[in-house]
Amino acid sequence: MKLLLTGVNHKTAPVELREQLAIAPERLGEATHALLDFPGVHEAMILSTCNRVELLACHESNSPDLLSFLEGYLGVGTASLRPHIYEYRETDAVQHLFRVASSLDSMVVGEPQILGQVKESYTTARSVGAVQTHLEKLLQSTFAVAKKIRTETQIGSSSVSIASVAVDLAKKIFGSLEGKRVLLVGAGKMSELAARHLLQQGADAIYVANRTHDHAVRLAQNFQGRAVRFEDLYATADQADIIITSTGSQEHIFRREHGQQFLHKRRNRPMFFIDIAVPRDIDPEINRVDGVFLYDIDDLQSVAASHLADRAREAQRAEAIIAEEVQRFQRHAQALNATPMIIDLQSSAEEMRQAELRRMQARLQSLTPEQQAAVEALTRGLMNKFLHLPMQAIKAAALEADTVMLEVMRSVFHLTRTQEPANSRITSKTVPAETDEPVIAGNQKDRS
Repeated sequence: MKLLLTGVNHKTAPVELREQLAIAPERLGEATHALLDFPGVHEAMILSTCNRVELLACHESNSPDLLSFLEGYLGVGTASLRPHIYEYRETDAVQHLFRVASSLDSMVVGEPQILGQVKESYTTARSVGAVQTHLEKLLQSTFAVAKKIRTETQIGSSSVSIASVAVDLAKKIFGSLEGKRVLLVGAGKMSELAARHLLQQGADAIYVANRTHDHAVRLAQNFQGRAVRFEDLYATADQADIIITSTGSQEHIFRREHGQQFLHKRRNRPMFFIDIAVPRDIDPEINRVDGVFLYDIDDLQSVAASHLADRAREAQRAEAIIAEEVQRFQRHAQALNATPMIIDLQSSAEEMRQAELRRMQARLQSLTPEQQAAVEALTRGLMNKFLHLPMQAIKAAALEADTVMLEVMRSVFHLTRTQEPANSRITSKTVPAETDEPVIAGNQKDRS
């Protein structure tokens, strides 16, 4: 099975394109299932955040055209996508996924939200049957690597997120947030993080508006703020100096005419909008209103760049860990390729051992149970010792991708060519490749 990862992110595509590709959380399961049904795809996962949309697929010999899937499912033309798309295969795909989950590929290096988003995508893909043997191993390794980097480096030593960068930008705009009123539109994790940072920077009052009013009430209570009913949003918004939006709306919440109305009520006192949603909550045309200043998520990159210098050394340490873990994963994956062949060898040897015991059964009948057990142990031990060196040779050949040696071993021991069925998404249970101890069919230990 082979790996292919196709996507766009904040480095390769502007927000105008990313918002066309963004998949709402409630549609992620449906989209993942559609990807699983796409020709050539055997396992799949989709990661869709404000900064990236990535498709991860397991396939066999023929690589699926994931660009065509994006065009067909989302209706975005291939011509507009192609200049912004990146593709990673095999080891490069593993490395990229490790870097993404560890926040080395984020707009703000070290931000903690991305790992949770990868886990949510994994959970969704698993719930629709899109994650099986191969992606399960890869994603569990991904989570372990991200945890290791958090533990062994200081890359996440300070709380950094898109929300905190948005607040830093507001502070730079005003010089100080003391006495400023802030309206949060959306009561999700981003808004909660923004509220926390705003209060730390001295914001005077926080208003929260959300389509589900109870969510707005809970968030507002957590920060001694005030909840605003969504239907009262436009009547209240002019009271805020800063509006930060982070919703899942597929349409603009604020447009140019709203900005004109707010400025009129404020007697032309300036307003600052920070839109950290994808798709965007605010029509870029609002920037044309004198006194209204809009910053979207791509504008935050210049602010986020200031965090990179402080984290460069820790990022280098993290990159070294990832390089080592990618090699470890590939060695493990290559060793697993030898497992069917090893099981075939063990099975053949066990059949020979049993056949010999049956042939000698008449002579062994006079033995006591203890003596028969001793014969059983002796023949099993001899077989294990005989199998040890061939098994080591098979594992070494698999690790080195030495197909010639593997064919020689198949020929010498008359082994069949064991492959996963073309349409199978679930492999049979196999013996772990890490152990050097021969495991005999019918007497396998559970090592899970």
